[in-house]
Amino acid sequence: MPGWLEWWQRGPGGAVRPLLLDLDPEHSAYSDYTHWDWYTLPRETGSRAVAGPYVDYLCSDEYGLTLSEPVTLDGRFVGVAAADVYLRHFEAAVLPALQRLPAPARLVNARGRVAASTDTAHLVGSLTKGPDFGAVLAGPPDGRHADGLRLLPCAGTPLVLVTAES
Repeated sequence: MPGWLEWWQRGPGGAVRPLLLDLDPEHSAYSDYTHWDWYTLPRETGSRAVAGPYVDYLCSDEYGLTLSEPVTLDGRFVGVAAADVYLRHFEAAVLPALQRLPAPARLVNARGRVAASTDTAHLVGSLTKGPDFGAVLAGPPDGRHADGLRLLPCAGTPLVLVTAES
């Protein structure tokens, strides 16, 4: 069965226009979005998700994040609502707060992908290995410690703040 996707983007002049993808699995240009993190994470967890950062070769050729949330109908998963954010805009919003922290810090998504960082050992886009960040996001905000790291879930946002243990 073909999928359905309502995807709008702002063009260079500011005009909003639809992005048209081939969603018919019988065609060679088929785009199966149901396997992309921005879709699978909310479907699997029932919670908000942050996918990326990644280079968006489909739309903008820019580094970005996709923020998504599951949509349910009568308690049944029916899809996601999502928004793409340029990484440069995200970093401009969060880096001032990270820079005020006493130690290098980074924000990571449920899969450990670094979304913003003041830690030169963990650059944006890299993977942080070790702790199960998905479990940190699912659990209480207790400042868990692992491998010399302090892990703090960001309330209401599916990101984990990672700093050196103090």
